[in-house]
Amino acid sequence: MPVNFPHTLVSVTDPLARAVAVSEQRLSADAAILSKAMDMLGDFAINLTVAALIFALTLVAARWASGASRKILSRTRLVRRDPTVLAFLVQIVRVVVIIIGMIAVLQRLGVQTTSIIAVLGAASLAVGLALQGTLSNVAAGVMLLILRPYRVGEAIEVGGASGTVQKLDLFTTQLTNANNHKIVIPNSKVLSDVIVNMTGQRTRRIEIKFTVGYGENLKEARDVLSAVARLHDKVLKEPAVWTGVTALLDSSVEITLHAWVHTADWWQTLADLMQSGKEALDEAGIEIPFPHQVEVPAKDAKFARVVMAPIPDETPTQGGE
Repeated sequence: MPVNFPHTLVSVTDPLARAVAVSEQRLSADAAILSKAMDMLGDFAINLTVAALIFALTLVAARWASGASRKILSRTRLVRRDPTVLAFLVQIVRVVVIIIGMIAVLQRLGVQTTSIIAVLGAASLAVGLALQGTLSNVAAGVMLLILRPYRVGEAIEVGGASGTVQKLDLFTTQLTNANNHKIVIPNSKVLSDVIVNMTGQRTRRIEIKFTVGYGENLKEARDVLSAVARLHDKVLKEPAVWTGVTALLDSSVEITLHAWVHTADWWQTLADLMQSGKEALDEAGIEIPFPHQVEVPAKDAKFARVVMAPIPDETPTQGGE
């Protein structure tokens, strides 16, 4: 009986051929996907490198722009006299350059400008709520720049802290006190609190309170203190020196001395007048009272001596009992 070999061979090789064809198609598809992924990865690496380069150049450009703006603005008449405005405007220029550079970086990474605007618009409410403290500091910094309650180099007192203004930026005000401590106050707190500018005026008044005894000649004491102030070379002629009785205390009479000086001379002149006034009162024989302690005996005199005074030496002397 003859066997049909060609038919059997075709029936065996046909599924194998189809499997080989499917495998070849899959390999071809995988190769295409792999090739596309490698191309995308290469493009992303290039874009990432360019974006990093743009970011680095942005930082350099921001530093250069801030330096150039400082030089240009310092030549203008309105800005060069106020370091606060100069530092504030230079910082704004730096921030603007950085923002522009970051937008260019995002565009290089494939983020479209319209998408950036849409994302910023959608996230503005959430960012505003999350950063309301920071944004309030920025708004307060702008208001401080416009109102100018103080400038760099002036001595102020705000929020229980006092010192010389070193820097005013978008977020904080930096002070340095007499002990060279660095004090940083948020602008929102500065604007919402009472600001005392101690060097905002050209002149400043010195106020010293002296006390004399009730039995002293008050007019003579006032004349002595007035003469001391008028003889000091830093005390201004106008407004004139003033002295007067300002309080009747428990054991003394208070006499207040007022003298006007230039703001830069306030501290040293205050110390000089305080020392000279005390020495002049002593030289004139005018008493400056000070607290006295009076021993009040209790019912038990021995107990009073133990508490208020040392016990006398009761050791018997030679020849005594």
